[in-house]
Amino acid sequence: MNSASAIVSLSVKSLANRRVTAGLTVFAIALSVMLLLGVEKVRTEAKASFSNTISGTDLIVGARSGGIQLLLYSVFRIGNATNNISWKSYKKITDAPYVEWAIPLSLGDSHRGFRVLGTNNDYFKYYRYGRKQNLQFVDGKEFQDIFDAVLGADVAESLGYRVDDPITVTHGLGQTGGINHKDKPFQVVGILARTGTPLDRTIHVSLQGTEAIHIDWRGGSPLPGMKVTAEEVRQLKLNPKTITAFLIGLESKLSIFKAQRQINQYRKEPLLAILPGVALQELWDLMGTAEAALGVISLLVVGTSLLVMLAMLFSSLNERRREMAILRSVGARMTHIFSMLVIEAGLLVGAGIIVGVALLYAGLFILQPVINAKFGLFLSFDIITLRDGLILLGIFVAGLLSGAIPAYHAYRQSLSDGMIIRV
Repeated sequence: MNSASAIVSLSVKSLANRRVTAGLTVFAIALSVMLLLGVEKVRTEAKASFSNTISGTDLIVGARSGGIQLLLYSVFRIGNATNNISWKSYKKITDAPYVEWAIPLSLGDSHRGFRVLGTNNDYFKYYRYGRKQNLQFVDGKEFQDIFDAVLGADVAESLGYRVDDPITVTHGLGQTGGINHKDKPFQVVGILARTGTPLDRTIHVSLQGTEAIHIDWRGGSPLPGMKVTAEEVRQLKLNPKTITAFLIGLESKLSIFKAQRQINQYRKEPLLAILPGVALQELWDLMGTAEAALGVISLLVVGTSLLVMLAMLFSSLNERRREMAILRSVGARMTHIFSMLVIEAGLLVGAGIIVGVALLYAGLFILQPVINAKFGLFLSFDIITLRDGLILLGIFVAGLLSGAIPAYHAYRQSLSDGMIIRV
């Protein structure tokens, strides 16, 4: 009994004799670990996905509203603009000497649940994501014709589209039930490489294309008796009247606040210019309460599973008092009894952690395509991070401390107490 390996062996055999209750305890701990790590992974991946969506853009400009709202609809394709921006204002602002490049954005239509974005070829030239990474094509090329379309990776994969396939755009954002622009279909000319951002779920068309499909529309519906064919549209001079928002890159970072102030004080129409990083931080501050609530709930679940283990260990003490007495009679010290129960708790928590991590990655493998398709959130199969490791270490230590409570109770039980009760 002086050997540590003998104590561990006894602990394993003891748990094996109570395999059903031990198994249920391990499963409860595993579920709590899976939930805690799952919430943490969703939180960090969502934050990383949002942060990586736009890079290298100095200002985002839209109709005057809220900074978070502007960020959401212009970059993340969530929600709608309160108003549009006139093309004249866009040209006036972007022709300023301090502007290096600008990307116009026009939203409002969709295709089978995916947002359609009207823009120009500067989008593919200047837009950056992640760590200032360029957009890459896995197939095809940029716009050449007014009815060309470039698909994000998720769109092409989910709908099975390839280059040269036709696409019919739906007016509005509904997945079904909208009015189709079937008289002026687009053709897929390019498919972008996966970025892990909302760009993957976006269909990109030219600004002239968005203007063309609405040439015979007024007030959100077709004009009765008026029909302009796709061939007739190609003969027209199609300059957009309005856009939803635009992105700006400046010649010098020192002029950011000067440019922002001038745009916000623009007299011809109410505009708002925001810094993407500042607006993103405001968004995280807004979501901080929800993050904290999810974390607290996860910790409560872990605490509950540890209480289940504690109750199991306590409930087994009375049944094991004869076992403890026999061990004492053959030379086991009180510290050995204490160590055995703590080791049992450690084995239960350790097994629960291993099973919980395995369940997490199994769940990711099964649910990743669904989460990506439904919410546009890509959950990677990265190894356990340092933060995750510290969380698991905290759970393990908490389990050992929980096991020390019944172990101390058993420590105080005397040999005669066990013998008298069981004989």
